[in-house]
Amino acid sequence: MLESEWEAFTLSDRLQSILAPLAQANGLANEHYTDIQVHDIEKKALFFDTWAGLSVGSEIPEIGDAKPVNFLGLPLLIIRDKVGEVRVFQNICRHRGMILVSKAQRIEGAIRCPYHSWCYSTEGRLITTPHVGGPGRNTHSEIDKTTLGLIEVRSHIWRDVIFINISGKSPPFETVHKHLIQRWKDFDQPMYQGGENSKFTINVKCNWKLAVENYCESYHLPWVHPGLNAYSRLEDHYHIQETGLYSGQGTNFYRQFEGTDGYKFPSFKKLDKKWGDSAEYITVFPNVLMACQKDHAWSAVLNPISHELTTEDINIYYASPTTNKEMREVNKEQWEDIFIEDISVVEGMQLGRKCTGFDGGRFSPAMDGPTHLFHSWVANKLINNKDLNP
Repeated sequence: MLESEWEAFTLSDRLQSILAPLAQANGLANEHYTDIQVHDIEKKALFFDTWAGLSVGSEIPEIGDAKPVNFLGLPLLIIRDKVGEVRVFQNICRHRGMILVSKAQRIEGAIRCPYHSWCYSTEGRLITTPHVGGPGRNTHSEIDKTTLGLIEVRSHIWRDVIFINISGKSPPFETVHKHLIQRWKDFDQPMYQGGENSKFTINVKCNWKLAVENYCESYHLPWVHPGLNAYSRLEDHYHIQETGLYSGQGTNFYRQFEGTDGYKFPSFKKLDKKWGDSAEYITVFPNVLMACQKDHAWSAVLNPISHELTTEDINIYYASPTTNKEMREVNKEQWEDIFIEDISVVEGMQLGRKCTGFDGGRFSPAMDGPTHLFHSWVANKLINNKDLNP
């Protein structure tokens, strides 16, 4: 897409119409879901310039654990350093740009480049450069190790999710999301990922935004999730909307999961009484779905593999490190079934975006506020991005 085409794109009536009041607004146009060039434009404005979700800390629980991740085409490396801090680096050697780590592993000593054996500490320092000055000479006056460490990506962990800011331009995470942190302050306490039987991955053939849009609203519950709607009904839900930050839904009827023997997962401690019957489900823009309930929580990090393929990595957490294994397995299966129920609708909407006559659709003024807020966030980020619109 040429610069003149991009200018026409950002100033188009279709993009501007998203910012209209809910009752008059149209949704994002087809190209936001089907055009690879628009996908590349959105990549910078919506992911690289914001705090986007990358993975979870529980994936690298021990010192030295390292996990390579492809994030929108950018090879990254997540590692837990020698003092237990999680760090994110660009997964390349500073010598010739070789990929350093190709599979998840435990780094016992240094991160060694497989090409010429330049080695880095888990804190990213360049520590050895074999034969860089000639055979048997491991130093050279023109090679300053202090300036050739790994390129670190700004990161922050909240509720075990590793958020990253690729451009480094965003204000601190705690500043950007202070409203959400305050909203869920009761849950600012230890939580424990439940192990292998508390995580799963869903692959969906759709643009990542459709997964967000679907999660934001409860409107579809009676038809897509009849089992869930049987006890947490559509009329029990309320909208959650914080302009420019997050949106989602909550329910005033949360039924705690109970085993056949009456066992229940321990609740988080000292919660406000409102959490006895309530639960909330929020998208932290752009790509992290989160659930907050009195006895367990979960996150789903959306990874846009392409403009028409998304991977959802879901992890479930509990208030205690020791919970019933069989119950965890059943709980996982219940949530996995709910995510699977959504596949047909998000993939159906993706197919629908192939129709040239679709104008982005209209929103229900009563039911689609959270989804419209997300569309408005996308439109504002694109229109106001100074790098894209100098």
